[in-house]
Amino acid sequence: MLFTSWQFLLVFLPVTLGGFVLLQRQGSNEACVAWLLAASCLFYGYWSVAYLGLLTGAMTANYLAGRMIDNAHGKTRRTLFVVAICANLALLGYYKYVDFFISAFADITGIRAPLLHVFLPLGISFFTFQKIAYISDIYVGKAKSGRFLDFALFVFFFPQLIAGPIVHHAEVMPQFRRLTAPSHLEDDARWTNYAVGFALLAIGLIKKVVVADNISPFVEPAFATARVGEVGLALAWQGALCYGVQLYFDFSGYSDMAIGLARLFGVRLPANFDSPYASLSIVEF
Repeated sequence: MLFTSWQFLLVFLPVTLGGFVLLQRQGSNEACVAWLLAASCLFYGYWSVAYLGLLTGAMTANYLAGRMIDNAHGKTRRTLFVVAICANLALLGYYKYVDFFISAFADITGIRAPLLHVFLPLGISFFTFQKIAYISDIYVGKAKSGRFLDFALFVFFFPQLIAGPIVHHAEVMPQFRRLTAPSHLEDDARWTNYAVGFALLAIGLIKKVVVADNISPFVEPAFATARVGEVGLALAWQGALCYGVQLYFDFSGYSDMAIGLARLFGVRLPANFDSPYASLSIVEF
């Protein structure tokens, strides 16, 4: 389910936000967290139910690893940390590079083996590095393992599930614990969140749909020509410049939409400018 699809904009988002507002007004933070977690699972499961199980398993394993590291000391703590990092990288390497390594092995040794044709799970690079950052924060003492429900929402939270922006555990976990604002700030905070959230969502949609998608026809001729023959100077510059602009507005627009969607639910996703998914939008209203 894409942020730009009618299923998301006209069905998923209104239902999710409406249910969240009702639960928020009842003052139940636990219910708000559970609702967002269920909606986020539906968001990812709409693409692939099978890989929803993979994400759930990886999330559970990292939660248990975080608790074990948090409670361990000395050499045991270091060993658990290394094993957890290696397990995450192994999972990512399998899905992204197993066929590459099989082909390379066949080229070097001459021994042919069938390719596995492993299908790449959506967002696996992002959520793997996010969990590595979590494990690292636990190891160096910047974060503490908490409730399983909160950690599950940290991993599954749909605005940043697929492509970021990458956030640290300590940046968002406290926000998940106070989704129900104090009564005297409730209305002002909500309307501010709605105004900023919908504005960023609109800006992101314009960047993605109006700018990035409409630059694509100027990029495709250069790549199509490169596949069959030599690309001329003018066409090469056209492809290079337009592709750069398209790539920027694609990621910038997506990040704006992600930050805006999170803000609708009272969660501020930091715009990490050192991240490849960082947006250049000003979000500190």
